[in-house]
Amino acid sequence: MSEEKLKTTARVSFTEYLCSKKLRRTPERYAILDQVCELSEHFYVDSLHAKLEQEGFHVSKATVYNTMELLVDCGLVRRHQFNNQPAQYERVSGPGNHHHLICTQCGKVKEVKDPELMKTMDSRRYPTFNAAYFAIYVYGVCSRCQRKSKKKK
Repeated sequence: MSEEKLKTTARVSFTEYLCSKKLRRTPERYAILDQVCELSEHFYVDSLHAKLEQEGFHVSKATVYNTMELLVDCGLVRRHQFNNQPAQYERVSGPGNHHHLICTQCGKVKEVKDPELMKTMDSRRYPTFNAAYFAIYVYGVCSRCQRKSKKKK
């Protein structure tokens, strides 16, 4: 999906969500959404706030945090908590789950798509539960940290 189409679709979904909750449709909320749509990696609220400021859009951190909660509730963004780090976010870009490899030494997060695992997870049915998505976190040591560790020996 093109970036412009992604943004338009996200704006429509967000508008419907805000209207259904009887929340205000402010320029700040849409500026935050637009910035999120441009990100393809995991991000922190602080880095999103800094990017907004860099782009000349001055908005409080509280507004960014509150809007991120709305975007999570709306289903446009997912929140992840890796190790003891602050929450990271990622935009939801259509169907297709992935899992995360998290280095316990440097904290780096890598997204991995494993079609066989995805097929297995997608085929799981739970009689009294309707699953929307799944998140799998695999903790270990990345190759970069492994090389650093070998050099120290």
